[in-house]
Amino acid sequence: MTTITTDQLVLRELVREYAEIAALPIHKEKAELWRRLNRLEPVRPLVWINEIPWWEMDVDGALINRCTEPYSQEVEGWLRAMIYQWRHMPCDMVFDPFITVRYVCGPTGVYADYGIEADEVAPDCEGLGSREFRPVINDMDDVAKVRTPQVWVDWEETERRYQFMCEVCDGIIPVQKCGITHQWMSPWDQMIHWYGIERLFMDMVDRPELVHALLDRFMKAVHEVLDTQEALGLLSVSNWNHRVGSGGLGITDELPQADHVPGSPARPIDQWGSSTGQIFSEVSPDMHEEFCLQYERPYLERFGLTCYGCCEPLHNKMGILRSVKNLRRVSMSYWIHVDKAVEAVGTDYIFSYKPTPSVFAWDSWDPQPARDNLAMILDKTKGCHVELIMKDISTVRNDPRRLWEWADIAMEMVGA
Repeated sequence: MTTITTDQLVLRELVREYAEIAALPIHKEKAELWRRLNRLEPVRPLVWINEIPWWEMDVDGALINRCTEPYSQEVEGWLRAMIYQWRHMPCDMVFDPFITVRYVCGPTGVYADYGIEADEVAPDCEGLGSREFRPVINDMDDVAKVRTPQVWVDWEETERRYQFMCEVCDGIIPVQKCGITHQWMSPWDQMIHWYGIERLFMDMVDRPELVHALLDRFMKAVHEVLDTQEALGLLSVSNWNHRVGSGGLGITDELPQADHVPGSPARPIDQWGSSTGQIFSEVSPDMHEEFCLQYERPYLERFGLTCYGCCEPLHNKMGILRSVKNLRRVSMSYWIHVDKAVEAVGTDYIFSYKPTPSVFAWDSWDPQPARDNLAMILDKTKGCHVELIMKDISTVRNDPRRLWEWADIAMEMVGA
């Protein structure tokens, strides 16, 4: 090894701890459980926690960064979070037997520069995250302003990071480069910032041609970005330990396709896809199809497998979702009508249930409501292919042990 920096010494100790955990046989066992779930084979419900309020989770300094350089801090933060989660709330998380260095590239997903600037008004109260978005799409001239974001990649910086991590991990664990494996796709999450919710709902009735024009132009740009990412070799096979949509892990033996050349860049058909129409939560299935899903479907079907949904209740939407040929995972929020959802999903898809995180926000911690919620969903979904994804955790009231205890309860109740 060459002369090692202070940052590398900090990272090297964390990598050594990560590697010791990754070498445990349990990770191969957990990976096989995810593989079976993603094949729609009978397996106990799997449990995973993400979207954690890390700013409230530290109890002993384990999450404090000690590195000084930006990339070192990024890697350190990830390593510390992984090790912390393993120690306190591992559930069915999986550690890979390698460290990944991502391509330095963008954009990914729909959050990019489409040439339209939102007109947003922030609240006066400090600390509130809500915003008011004033419509900036008012006519066809505004729609014409939507442009395709520029795809970029910095191969030199990617190689610099790779060599840096090879030195850090030398003799401990392998390092591999990786491109874009999965992208969060939610067209209306982006466009609603330009359109405004009230205006959208009125225009779907009064000016549907304007709404369709925006969708046509926006989705054309989304497809063009994906085309360019593929042409530049930025995509990697997504069959391993990464999140799929708002659901669980993408570990599968159904990807890549049989004709994929090992070691070569991936095509969308070698990846998981995802999309969601959260703003259409209370919109009828017919209007959801007309103003959302008919535009998402061609995009979703470019991928090998796909996931749909996030926080919107979809128990009344499975009729239209079944038209997505490669659909494998459906997000089912806490707000669903459970009996309808179970009947609609059956055993044809993964029932990706989101328990309520509100239990962590109460003045005092009472685990019984969390236990009751889990008992209800596990009883009603018997025979389904179930994953329990605890997410959207805004606060644990600075008491991380609430989340630790929930993890223990969930694993006990699924029979792990």
